[in-house]
Amino acid sequence: MTADADPDDDLLSRVLLTRVVEPGDEVGGRWLREYGVREVARRLRDGGEPLPGVSGTRWAGLRARAARAEPRRDLEGARAAGVRFVAPGDAEWPAQLDDLGDARPLGLWLRGRPSLRMWALRSVAVVGARACTAYGAHMAATLAAGLAEHGWVVVSGGAYGIDGAAHRGALGAGGATVAVLACGVDRPYPRGHAELIDRIAEQGLVVGELPPGDHPTPSRFILRNRVIAALTRGTVVVEAAHRSGSLVTARAALRLGRFTMGVPGPATSALSAGVHELLRAEGVLVTDAADVIELVGDMGELAPARSGPVLPRDLLEPGARRVLAALPARRAAQPREIASGAQTTPDEAIARLYELRALGYVERHGDGWKLTRQAVISVRAGRAGC
Repeated sequence: MTADADPDDDLLSRVLLTRVVEPGDEVGGRWLREYGVREVARRLRDGGEPLPGVSGTRWAGLRARAARAEPRRDLEGARAAGVRFVAPGDAEWPAQLDDLGDARPLGLWLRGRPSLRMWALRSVAVVGARACTAYGAHMAATLAAGLAEHGWVVVSGGAYGIDGAAHRGALGAGGATVAVLACGVDRPYPRGHAELIDRIAEQGLVVGELPPGDHPTPSRFILRNRVIAALTRGTVVVEAAHRSGSLVTARAALRLGRFTMGVPGPATSALSAGVHELLRAEGVLVTDAADVIELVGDMGELAPARSGPVLPRDLLEPGARRVLAALPARRAAQPREIASGAQTTPDEAIARLYELRALGYVERHGDGWKLTRQAVISVRAGRAGC
C-alpha cells in the first residue's frame, strides 16, 4: 500500500501506532491481535471506546500521542532519507520475529538496500560490554570477521565497545552487518558512531522500531535487545558484567529457543563475570567463528578438530619415540639403560638408535648414545605441552 491510500489503511495505521505504542508493549500487541490494527488506530485517534488493559490516565496519554502523530509525514520524510517501513506480512518481513508473540514489533524502519528477511536467515548476533577491554574488542572483531568471511551476517546494536568492534570486524572483512538501533534510524546513536552507522547503512542495514527522529531511552535499549535475539539464529556474548544489558539479549535468545554462546575471558575480570555465569548455565563456550558456525550452521558445517602443532618427533614410529624419550637430556647412556627406560630389549633399542641417528636425533659417544641439540629441543617442547 502507499501513503496516498485511504488514511485508515493498515500501513498508515501501523505507522501511526509506532508513534503511540512503545516497543515491546504486550498490551498493545494484544490489542492488534484481538481488534486489528485499523480498529486500534481508529479508537486512539478518533476517541472511540477505550481498549482494555490500561488505566484511564494511560489511555489519555496514548490518545494524546495519537493526536500528535502524522503518519503521512513520517512516510514522506522516511522516503526522502532513504528509509522504508516493513510490516508483518510484507515480503521483506523476517518471520522469526513472530516468535515474540504480542511483543512483536509493529513494524521496522530500514536504511540500506539488502533484504532484511534474506539476511536474517543466516545471521548471528555479537553483543557485549560497552566499556570493553582490548581483549574483548579483539575477540569481537576477529569473531565477526570470521563469520563474515564464511557468509554469515553479523547483527549487533551499534553501541560503543563490543557492538562497534563486531560491526567493524564484519565490514573490514568485506562482509554483511546489521545494526539494530533503539532510536530513529535517521538519527544514529551514539553520536560518536554516526560515521560507522552511516557506513553500515551503505554496505548493510540499519534497523529500528521507532519512527524517524525518535530518541533512545534506557528502556528502549533493553527492549531493542529482544529484536536482536529474535532476528538471529544465535547470540554470542563477548564480555559482560553481571548486570550487562547484553545478558538481556542472551536470556531473550534462550527464551526464544535460539543458540546462546559466550566467549570466556580472564577468571579475574569483572567484565567477563556475566559471560562466565552464562556459560555455567545454558550458554555454550565458543572461541572463534568456526565454533559458532558449527553450532548455528547447517549440517556439515563442522569446526576443525583442535590440536597443538605437529612436531617432527610426532611423525616417528611409537617404538622410536619411546627410545628417544628414554635418553637422558644431558649425558650419554648405554643401550641397556636406554632399553630399560623404553621397556624394550637392548637389540631393539640399538636398532631404533641407528634409525634416530639417521634422522639427526642422536649421536654416538664411544659405547654410549646422546641426544643431539635438535632432539633436546624437540623433547623439551613435548614435555612443555603435558
